[in-house]
Amino acid sequence: MSQWRKLGRVFDPGTVGDRPWLKAFAQAPAALIRDGIVRMYFSCRPEPDADGQYVSYSAFVDLDRRDLFKVRALAEEPILPLGQPGTFDEFGVYPVSVISTGAEVRAYYAGWTRCRSVPFNTAIGCAVSRDGGSRFERLGPGPIIAYSPDEPFVMSGPKVRRFGATWYLFYIAGRVWKSVEGRPEPVYRIRMATSADGLSWTKVGRDLIPPRIEADEAQASPDVFEADGRFHMHFCYRHSEGFRGRERGYRIGYAWSTDLLHWTRDDERCGIDVSEEGWDSEMISYPHVFAVDGQVYLAYLGNGVGRAGFGLAAREGGFD
Repeated sequence: MSQWRKLGRVFDPGTVGDRPWLKAFAQAPAALIRDGIVRMYFSCRPEPDADGQYVSYSAFVDLDRRDLFKVRALAEEPILPLGQPGTFDEFGVYPVSVISTGAEVRAYYAGWTRCRSVPFNTAIGCAVSRDGGSRFERLGPGPIIAYSPDEPFVMSGPKVRRFGATWYLFYIAGRVWKSVEGRPEPVYRIRMATSADGLSWTKVGRDLIPPRIEADEAQASPDVFEADGRFHMHFCYRHSEGFRGRERGYRIGYAWSTDLLHWTRDDERCGIDVSEEGWDSEMISYPHVFAVDGQVYLAYLGNGVGRAGFGLAAREGGFD
């Protein structure tokens, strides 16, 4: 069976000492292939404030296209400032997915706001870069995909793809806030929207991937790659309780489809799992599949949902 061969950790935010907004985490890696480099976007955090509250920014690291473990540059500042008071992204821009379209680069991202009864809520926004993907500007102060009667909260995890003339946005939508030892924990599932221009979206309006490990399984980061006559989705999933350790923490799942609407889940064919020891020995999550010069790679997070950075694995064999 084809599988992923782990190459190691590529970027550790703990090695960065001169950017106070980048103290920990390099979450949800997303690749933009450029001449000579692979620009990997990720989300990071500064130190918490006096009340222990975090904000989240998104940035990038440029990797040498011939050696993806060689860092060529690191963003001098976040790609997008936090939103204005009262907006959906006032407290965070995480995660982010990027795509080139003509002379522009678009970033689709989840914006975070704080709540009283639960820790946060999120909606999906869009920003545009006209300098090759270094700095972005919002399309406007509001989201492009927000809550709705059947998707009431936690609209997040956007991953944008174009297949043919159609844009696809795979994302997650919250189902319930579950009380676990007095703490609210979100349960969310994978959904999809389509568009002719990447701006006006039509939701499919149903879950794409059935749960496997429990009824309240949470799923995130649906990333779709086309190869060998099929569409292949890698995503991550976890238990609804006790998921911050090895036994019940995030793992990467797999499903395939011929039409992008109907998916067959087959986690046994995923081809990657936690390591016996080291930075990714407790959990692996937020997969992103991309191809560079004929080689297919998977970027992913390790322990602590990317607190200590992201790594790469190389595909050995096809996807059949």
